[in-house]
Amino acid sequence: MNRFKTSKFKNTTPKITKKDQWINDIRARSFSCQGNHIKASAKMVAFNTEQAGGGMLGVTSVKPAADGQRSVMHISCHSDLVTDLDFSPFDESLLATCSADETVKLWRLCEPESERRPSVTFNPERGRPETVLFHPTAAGLLAVGTAKCPMVWDAERPAAPLAVLEEHGDQLQSLSWKQDGSLLASTCKDKMLRVFDPRAQLKAVQSASCLQNNKDSRTLWAKDDFLLITSFDRMRNRELRLWDNRNLTSSLSSHIFGTSSGTLIPLFDADTDLLILAGMGDKVVDCFEVSTSEPFLSQVSHCLTDMSTRGVAMVPKMALDVMSCEVMRVLQLTDNCIVPIGYHVPRKNPGHEFHADLYPDTAGWTPAMSADEWWRGGNEQVEKVSLHPDKRPKPEAPAAKPVPKNMDAVSGDIKEAARGCSISSSPISSTPSSSAAPSRSPSSSSGFVPSPSADQASKAFQNFRGPTSKFRHIVGAVLHRDTHITNVRDLNLTTPGECDGFCVNRLHAAVPLAISGGQIAIFERSRPGKLPDAALPTVQNSVNVADLCWDPFDAHRLAVAGEDAKIRVWRVPRDGLKETLTEPELILQGHTEKIYSIKFHPLASDLLVSSSYDLSVRIWNLEDGKQVRLLTGHRDQVFAMAWSPDGKLLATVCKDGKIRIYDPRKSDAPVREGPGPDGHRGARVVWVCEGKYLLVSGFDSRSERGLYLYPADSPSRGAVASVSVDVSPSTLIPFYDPDTGLVFLSGKGDTRVHIYEIFPREPHFLECSSFNSPGPHKGLAFLPKSECDVRQVEIAAALMLSKTAVEPVVFKVPRVKKEFFQDDLYPETAVSWEPASSATAWLRGDDAPHRKISLRPSDMAPVSEAPKEVPVRKYMPSSFYLEEKTDEQKKEELLVAMVAKLGNMDDPLPQESFEGVDEDEWDD
Repeated sequence: MNRFKTSKFKNTTPKITKKDQWINDIRARSFSCQGNHIKASAKMVAFNTEQAGGGMLGVTSVKPAADGQRSVMHISCHSDLVTDLDFSPFDESLLATCSADETVKLWRLCEPESERRPSVTFNPERGRPETVLFHPTAAGLLAVGTAKCPMVWDAERPAAPLAVLEEHGDQLQSLSWKQDGSLLASTCKDKMLRVFDPRAQLKAVQSASCLQNNKDSRTLWAKDDFLLITSFDRMRNRELRLWDNRNLTSSLSSHIFGTSSGTLIPLFDADTDLLILAGMGDKVVDCFEVSTSEPFLSQVSHCLTDMSTRGVAMVPKMALDVMSCEVMRVLQLTDNCIVPIGYHVPRKNPGHEFHADLYPDTAGWTPAMSADEWWRGGNEQVEKVSLHPDKRPKPEAPAAKPVPKNMDAVSGDIKEAARGCSISSSPISSTPSSSAAPSRSPSSSSGFVPSPSADQASKAFQNFRGPTSKFRHIVGAVLHRDTHITNVRDLNLTTPGECDGFCVNRLHAAVPLAISGGQIAIFERSRPGKLPDAALPTVQNSVNVADLCWDPFDAHRLAVAGEDAKIRVWRVPRDGLKETLTEPELILQGHTEKIYSIKFHPLASDLLVSSSYDLSVRIWNLEDGKQVRLLTGHRDQVFAMAWSPDGKLLATVCKDGKIRIYDPRKSDAPVREGPGPDGHRGARVVWVCEGKYLLVSGFDSRSERGLYLYPADSPSRGAVASVSVDVSPSTLIPFYDPDTGLVFLSGKGDTRVHIYEIFPREPHFLECSSFNSPGPHKGLAFLPKSECDVRQVEIAAALMLSKTAVEPVVFKVPRVKKEFFQDDLYPETAVSWEPASSATAWLRGDDAPHRKISLRPSDMAPVSEAPKEVPVRKYMPSSFYLEEKTDEQKKEELLVAMVAKLGNMDDPLPQESFEGVDEDEWDD
């Protein structure tokens, strides 16, 4: 910019929109991360919210509706904090997010009201991703900044990154692409600025110690080879420095902004050279004009706002009101609302003339090349377009083709995907393959994909959207305090990791106590309330409890594994404990070392399986108290066991890194085995999808909790799908509901219950809304399906053990017509509380299944048979408004309206009651 030429933008004026046009009730807050809290495309705005621990994003439209309002929808994007987000410059509905759960996801939002799922998921596996940034010229290309190194990814090949750049000496703080897309700059907590050419080499082509303080910094490319960096100096003053990439020995210029702890967030408009600076926590948004010569920074405006800044975003040029001379628009994110601030250049007759001198041609929305072309060395630039309302090129609509009826309400983006109109440069033109081989030299694209048939289009659409879920917005709630059992004392908090902590059935809850003698308290579910301070009668187990479980077919029989390698079976009186029990009904002996865990058979009565430190798994017949099977093959600690739904097979997961499947009636050795999770801190296993898959909750090599899905018929293939959940030391304990396909997961000491819907097809895992308990719980045990109140649309019921109470928790599906039985949520359920066969019959080969019953009450009609509501016309027919009226009718209507407004014409006027001069006193 020529410093001697008067700037067109020196008088640019910020205008804060009226409060009725703000985006309200958003519940944002400040999060500790290096990325943005808000981003905008020409169509949509996405921002962090405090819901779900920051793993949820709010989404709304840039333009308000006809009534001036905007509806805000919330997307459950990640299981942990969303650390950064960015919209594609070539697709206004394509959003990239990264999270503390160490995943990066692409979302095609399409419409704020539509149901969404990630289109592509990356797993960088190099620590927490802090920043994500779309490439400015190539489609589907992203830079991802993890804990210590930047990475470049192609959305069409999510299996492995195109490039993993040089590892930084400390936490990476920011990334910025050069406007021509050739270079990538990063700043780091080690005070270094690095500039990469990812296609040339993995190491930085330029680097220098450019920062004086290791506090948070931000970098972005200005024009050509110039970089702007906001940071802190040695005196902890906020500063902005201008650097020339060709010579990083010293900055060209700097500007000090005083002391404040809030990071300066820079936004730069290359078309106008205007720079926005907003400090986190500040109530000021400053606008400057940037020059590469002195003075490099000239203040244009100083905008005072009502609330503190949590983030700022710049709206793309395509969304500006150019006829009113709006040259820039900024969205200020605050705790409770988003405030649009428009920057206007004062001109005569605004709204009647397009001022071309204020709007040079700007980068359009068509990518210059594909990711593959860029990677092979392409340097094409995005074609520029005019912002003149009459000259703007509009996206070409594809030729109309038949679309399935159930797609009428979806947006054009989804319809286009269903038609198969995908271009090779589109980052999500088809479902990505997880088997793509890692490579630094991807193969070339193949251009246009031929249009499929109608059936193929429908299938492609389903693959694109993935499976839909009735349970996505499931709600968990703790029932009223009147239903709690309170004043629980002397709770044992040191039960082994293989133990669930406590166990429940429809009548009782058994809770181990930290009292000598391995005592167990038995609470009656029918008698909630505060327990007396005096000592309660207990089950005197004699030794510390290793594990315990109720007999599923006898609500009064409790099996307890002790640390003395014995299993004691207790009979609890039908009216509850009146005195301490000291004599068990049965003692099972055979293990030579401490027992890990015990499980009853799901179909046959009187069958119990146990695992022990002696590396054996034994099956017991409680009819005669004898061992009937001894299973071998384990080389280390057995973490967990699980019976298959049909009761034929037994699966185990072991510390030696193996998953084993036994057919106990045929062999003492495993019939199938395969590799389990990498971590060795603990694991659980459960059969899912009608016994076709094994779901294992465990730890990866970085000690992060995750879920792994293995095919039951061939576990040697390894996990077909996995999902990272979070970071916590306790093992996730799964409960699987075969009726809904939902798995509920929570660990001892957690406050959160994770919920996933499991599918036998891709994407296999669909995350649902989670439940957060008021405080850490010591255990969560689920009740039989018969305990659910179907009138309240409860699909799962559980008891939660806290430090001093046992609290009922229910999980509901929000539904409107609760007066009807929701038969789509409640298929016939197995009578799991009644045995299908005896132990003797099962050992002989009997595999009788459970009988099934409907949960529908006799006085409730199914919702599938509910009468269809007749739509009610809200407005008068058009003929009412278009009916011709005579002139006399119009005059009569006008007269009636005037009378109604002025009052009754027969009433005396107020002045008629005033006293005045008599008529004869006036002069003639």
